[in-house]
Amino acid sequence: MIGRGRRKMEVRVITMRDRSKNRKPLQRGRNLSIEAIQTIQALKRAHHHHPHSLDRVFASNFKRLLKLDMMAVLRELLRQNHCLLALKVFEDVRKEYWYKPQVSLYAEIISVLGSNGLYERVVLLYSELEMETGLEPDTEGFNALLENLMSFNMTRLAMECFYWMKSIGCEPDKSSFRILIKGLESKGEVGLSAIVRQETEKYYGKALEFLEEKEEVVGS
Repeated sequence: MIGRGRRKMEVRVITMRDRSKNRKPLQRGRNLSIEAIQTIQALKRAHHHHPHSLDRVFASNFKRLLKLDMMAVLRELLRQNHCLLALKVFEDVRKEYWYKPQVSLYAEIISVLGSNGLYERVVLLYSELEMETGLEPDTEGFNALLENLMSFNMTRLAMECFYWMKSIGCEPDKSSFRILIKGLESKGEVGLSAIVRQETEKYYGKALEFLEEKEEVVGS
């Protein structure tokens, strides 16, 4: 009898552990809390039908959310291509005491803005990024930003971003140079490409075979 009781308890523990492994992280915006869903609906409704009440919705709904819910709302609006509303949300997020600027988040927002043809907004948001203080070196985030800018044919801004990342102590890696050189050459920017190649040689010498390598995409 005692042995059977122990086996039943063990089965229950294993079942609970397996369920927890299947949960997806809220901060990725995949799972939305009820409060986050209600806030998104209220924001969209106010934005489309009652613009004058949008600030009231932010005060009564959005500002009461937890940090993870705020970020989930932002990413869900981006996923739905509600660009201007997402920018308004991001503006409020930046006012929170816990906010820390991240290049990767800017790159994510810029990707959606550019995909929707809002290039002037891209330029404005990038200028705001350059004014942020306390940015941590994030080469991967900068690479995503460089790739976005190149894909939107914003080559001059991509070059500005490249030199700026170096000025704040974020060293480019092989992917950084590959993104720039391949992008510039595909757009006929031979002069700019030559300049970046010279920069590349300062880091890796004359052996630039890695420029011909393809990026490995790791599935999530």
